[in-house]
Amino acid sequence: MIWHKPVDLKLLNDYHKNTMQQFLGIEFTEVGDDYIKATMPVNERTKQPHGLLHGGANVVLAESLGSIASVLCLNLEEKNCVGLEINANHIRAVKSGFVHGITRPVHIGRSTMIWEIKIYDDAGKLSCISRITNAILDKKK
Repeated sequence: MIWHKPVDLKLLNDYHKNTMQQFLGIEFTEVGDDYIKATMPVNERTKQPHGLLHGGANVVLAESLGSIASVLCLNLEEKNCVGLEINANHIRAVKSGFVHGITRPVHIGRSTMIWEIKIYDDAGKLSCISRITNAILDKKK
């Protein structure tokens, strides 16, 4: 297991109350030994004017997964993380239902972490692939 300590899924979702994640309906659904999964509805909050899932909503889901994954790998009394870069390739349009994201580490280092996030539609077809790089910082004392 790569997490600093065991992860409680309910606490993970409660941690994101009153944030963009809650506004968009993102829900963390599973934590494994080296991955995290979350879902997001495709609805009036996440669609663009043409009725398709907004690419920016995909990026919010991807960043939410990759950022919390970095946080969960850290001793937060000593370290913190901030995003350095995120990219996304939008592969397939999604018009309704939910999208399902899963993040896995590419690199877990002392000064940076890189996570790959794949986002699928309800039929299991790849909709978006993203990668985020986070900087790991010492907490100021």
